[in-house]
Amino acid sequence: MNKVKDLQEEKVICSGVDALPSSIQLPCISIHKATWERKSVQERRAEILLSLGTLAQDVRSARTLSQPGCGLTLLKRLEHSINNYLYVVRLLHVEQGEQEGPAVERCLGQPSKDLGLVLKYFGLLLTGKLELLIAEMAKWC
Repeated sequence: MNKVKDLQEEKVICSGVDALPSSIQLPCISIHKATWERKSVQERRAEILLSLGTLAQDVRSARTLSQPGCGLTLLKRLEHSINNYLYVVRLLHVEQGEQEGPAVERCLGQPSKDLGLVLKYFGLLLTGKLELLIAEMAKWC
């Protein structure tokens, strides 16, 4: 399901696609282990949903400002991939007793118009926080 590598390869083929027409807020990818472990699974899930939702919204905005061509196609594929992850994370079954809608501290990454950096941070979000969340939830199975 992780299509980041494919998107990065496609970006190399698409010449001149590095600069985006608008900034995209990069997701927070750093994890302070002790703080992360103190969070409930629902809080971790909410944090990931917030990061993915912000990323999807910013990619959608950049896509609407893009000219037709290779770059636009790449942004559409990126948005589709992000939305797939949003859908899956929203459907994840949380531990019994967890309440919906915990307060989430908004972690803002830096804004960037560099598509390569956006793809890198998206990939790191998936292989970092999302994989940790799935590993924790797998313990329940």
